[in-house]
Amino acid sequence: MKLFNLKQLILFSLFFVLTSHQVFSQEKTIELTGIIMDETPMTLPYVAIGISNKNIGTSSNEDGEFNLRISDAELKDTLYVSYLGFNTYKTLVSDFIASENKTITLTENVVSLEDIVLLPAKDYVLNALKNLKLNTLSSIHQTDFLYRRAATEGGRAKFFVENYIKIKDRGPAYWMGRVEVSEIRKSADYRIWKREQWRHSITSMFEVNPLVPNDSQHRRNLKKFNWKKTGDSSYEGEDVVILTGSNPKKKWEKIILYIGLDSYKVYRIERGSSLYIYKKHKSGRLYLSYYHNEWKFPKDQIPQKYWGTPAEHVHYRLEAFAYKVETDKKKIDVTEFGIEKDMGSIDLPYHKDFWSGLSTPPETKFYKKIKTELEGLYGVPIQTQFNISNK
Repeated sequence: MKLFNLKQLILFSLFFVLTSHQVFSQEKTIELTGIIMDETPMTLPYVAIGISNKNIGTSSNEDGEFNLRISDAELKDTLYVSYLGFNTYKTLVSDFIASENKTITLTENVVSLEDIVLLPAKDYVLNALKNLKLNTLSSIHQTDFLYRRAATEGGRAKFFVENYIKIKDRGPAYWMGRVEVSEIRKSADYRIWKREQWRHSITSMFEVNPLVPNDSQHRRNLKKFNWKKTGDSSYEGEDVVILTGSNPKKKWEKIILYIGLDSYKVYRIERGSSLYIYKKHKSGRLYLSYYHNEWKFPKDQIPQKYWGTPAEHVHYRLEAFAYKVETDKKKIDVTEFGIEKDMGSIDLPYHKDFWSGLSTPPETKFYKKIKTELEGLYGVPIQTQFNISNK
């Protein structure tokens, strides 16, 4: 074997650094921004936006706005927008960039299943459960999420934290897989009651999902619910039946499922204040695209010493945006970290460049309010809080 001498090694190293820098500098990212509306016009929240045949995508926020960062390689690809009850919108990425109007208007797909012979409502649920592994990404894959939580006391924002999370998953037919919190940023913590959960709150995203098998207090046997058809819709050309199930043991509890009439795919789940939206992978199978939940703490769960203070009225709001899905097992890279800690207490270096390069969802009215209130408490800009409060 021929060995390099010191001079050759130095020259090779310099060549490698220079060429690597050149390749990196040639990589350009383009941020697509827009707003999704119906013909009314009203904005549409939680709409799936992505690049056809690629695992690149995002969801619109609650105000219908979206950001999607792509590379030059996607300029000739097709941008698609899909939403329950509306016709799928498609356009070339290059055409969307060139257009002056960044508003995408979806046309309603009027569906009436009154003339169709339907199965009993419960049968759709049973078939959805039976075909869950077939209809979702149930082989090992990696999904990256932006997971965020806002905490208020007495109706005012006191703490905000975001985690970038990688999950080695097998879809809703299985329990949560390996979780890695890879990036974090958080505001200053102005809470009176600095509550810490004993585990990461992303666990609740799995526990509250009625499709996911688990042994928590949130587990429900959907087969024993009383189901009835309460509406109809469509998704990417398939008729969808909307079913509402009531818990015979808890009269107040209802779960709503949006199930494909032919495929039995579950496209949307509503359970109390929690919402799950699934979208199609390029394989045709579904994966979780968006999640949100919120809750208030009952007084008996708040330490008595905080009664009579704003901390007596604690409210959490959470949401998760899926960024990418990796099905190539050779490219899956998840090292478990952070799952056994409160998401606001995880110690990781704050990488400002990572967050500035991440295509985060546009700020909604809610998050603008959070930011304004956090900055207004002591006049400290949110970016300064990020710089000071993170490791």
